[in-house]
Amino acid sequence: MIRSGLMALALGLTALPVATLPAAAQDSGAQTGVPGLDRDALRAEIRAYLLDNPEVIYEAIQELEKRRKAASATAEQTMVRDNATALFDDGFSNVDGNPEGTLTLVEFFDYRCGYCKRAHDDILKLVAEDGDIRFIRKEFPILGPDSLLASRAAIAAQLQGDEEVYLDFSNAMMEFGGPLTETTIDRLAERAGVDVEKMHAEMESDEVNRRIQANHDLAQALQIGGTPTFVIGEKLVRGYLPYEEMAQAIDEARSLQD
Repeated sequence: MIRSGLMALALGLTALPVATLPAAAQDSGAQTGVPGLDRDALRAEIRAYLLDNPEVIYEAIQELEKRRKAASATAEQTMVRDNATALFDDGFSNVDGNPEGTLTLVEFFDYRCGYCKRAHDDILKLVAEDGDIRFIRKEFPILGPDSLLASRAAIAAQLQGDEEVYLDFSNAMMEFGGPLTETTIDRLAERAGVDVEKMHAEMESDEVNRRIQANHDLAQALQIGGTPTFVIGEKLVRGYLPYEEMAQAIDEARSLQD
């Protein structure tokens, strides 16, 4: 209402007869392109209106932010669509939950990321409770050498062919509260059923390097620079969300598919 009033005022000023305008506005219309209307007089009238109604400025800022968010969401949706194959069907990322689920949830994670650890149990709980989510894990080590070491070990374990063993090992590293040293990683791997000797032989292999590089390239294409980052349906969610907010984001993504 306030914004429409401002527009009406501006339009109304351009329509006023010259005789009703302030003297300053009765100059040549060359400044505005409207005969009999002076730009400075119009500005003065609008300024006076804004000073009398300062809430208009706040409303305008809110509208600007709303439009920026909408434009950003549209741009991110386009990025997701352009990279759909790499995101949802790369042929090597682990697919947990329901492989035939109608909604896909992708997580880019780092084993040393505190917020990834914080989100871990919530995500597993949501996936289990929902029953209709394809959950894709993207190894995305960005927090230093220990992160890279852990991801190399996880991918090398995955290459042994038992996805359940990989999941047990990955979950164990995510849930571990201390530093992920080589000794710790080996111990967690052994407990999960990984062949540790084969894991070490594979950790520097071309295939492990290829998968890590592919995830980094994909993250760059999606302008992802931090963890955790989620793709829920076609929406990017950057950063940690509490359980209730993540559940709501999943419900909203599903409603857009209907």
